[in-house]
Amino acid sequence: MKLGYHLGYWSSGPPEGALDAVLRAEELGFDSVWTAEGYGSDAFTPLAWWGASTSRIKLGTNIVQMSARTPTATAMHALTLDHLSGGRFVLGLGASGPQVVEGWYGQPYPKPLARTREYVDIVRKVIAREAPVTHDGQHFQLPLQGGTGLGKPLKSTVHPFRKEVPIFLAAEGPKNVALSAEICDGWLPLFFSPKSDAFYRTALQEGFSRPGARHGFDDFEVAASVPVLVHDDVEEAASWIKPSLALYIGGMGAKSVNFHHDVFARMGYEDVADKVQELYLAGRKDEATAAIPTSLVEDTSLIGPAEKIRDELAAWDETVVTTLLLRGDAATLTRVAETLA
Repeated sequence: MKLGYHLGYWSSGPPEGALDAVLRAEELGFDSVWTAEGYGSDAFTPLAWWGASTSRIKLGTNIVQMSARTPTATAMHALTLDHLSGGRFVLGLGASGPQVVEGWYGQPYPKPLARTREYVDIVRKVIAREAPVTHDGQHFQLPLQGGTGLGKPLKSTVHPFRKEVPIFLAAEGPKNVALSAEICDGWLPLFFSPKSDAFYRTALQEGFSRPGARHGFDDFEVAASVPVLVHDDVEEAASWIKPSLALYIGGMGAKSVNFHHDVFARMGYEDVADKVQELYLAGRKDEATAAIPTSLVEDTSLIGPAEKIRDELAAWDETVVTTLLLRGDAATLTRVAETLA
C-alpha cells in the first residue's frame, strides 16, 4: 500500500507545522497529501499554499463539499490547481450531510446520489473542454432554465493540463460506495475496517458491473484515512482516538441521519453506537467517549507497539485499500513511516 498524508480541516485556525509536515511527507516518499473542509477553512487554498512548496507529491482534496460550489466552479478550481501543480491534482468530492448542506450552505440535501452523478458529469465536461457545456438534469441545468433567457453554453477559456483529472468520492453507505466505483476513479472511505472488507467489495463490485463503469478492482484507488499511533501502551493510544470517534458517532449528524453512526452499526457495534450517540447528544461527551471500547478503535486504527502494528498491517494489505492516509506532525510521520516500512 501507498502512504498519504491527510491534513484535515482546520479547527480554530491554521495548524502549526503544516508545511514542515507536508515537506517531510514528500521527503519520505509519500504518494499524496490531502486537505479537507467543514464549515470553516476551505480545502483548495491550503492545498495550493502548502503544495506550492512541493514538486512530486500528489495534491488531493478529502473532501471538497459539493454543496459549497456549483459544478463549474469546482471544475475551475480543478483546472487551475492541475496546471499549477503540473498535473498532480486529485479532486476528492463528498455530499456531506443535511445539517451542513442545508444549515450552512443553504442548499437542498435530498437525493444526494442523483445530485452527485450530475455534479461529476458536469465537472468532467468542463475539464475535457470538448464542447460548450450543457446539462439538462433534475438538479443542475446549464444554461439555467428560466431567468433572463440570455444564458448560453460556454467552454472554459483555460485549456486543461490533462483532459481528465482523477475524481475520488467520499462515501460510507453501500449505494454511494457503488456510485464511486461506477463514475469515479477512486473511493475515500472513513472508518474503514478490514472486518468490513467483504461488505465493501460487494458494494464496489456492484458499481464496477454497471454499464459504462470506468474501472475495476485492478485500477481503482481506495485511499482510507487510518489513525496510526506507535505507542507501547495500547489503551493510552486508544484514549487519544476515542474523543474523535465519539464526536463522529455521536455528534456529526442528526440522531436520525448520521452516516458515521451507521458505519459502526454495520460493523457490529450498533449497541455501542446507539449509546455513544445518546450520551453525546445529551451533552455527556466524556461519558460518550468512555463508552467506546478499545476493540472498536483497534478495528479501524493501527495502534500500539511497532511490532503489533506491523503484524496487523497484513490484514490491511488483503483489503481493497490502496493508500493509507496518515495524520500527525513531521516527527509522527517519520516514526509511522519507519514502522510501516
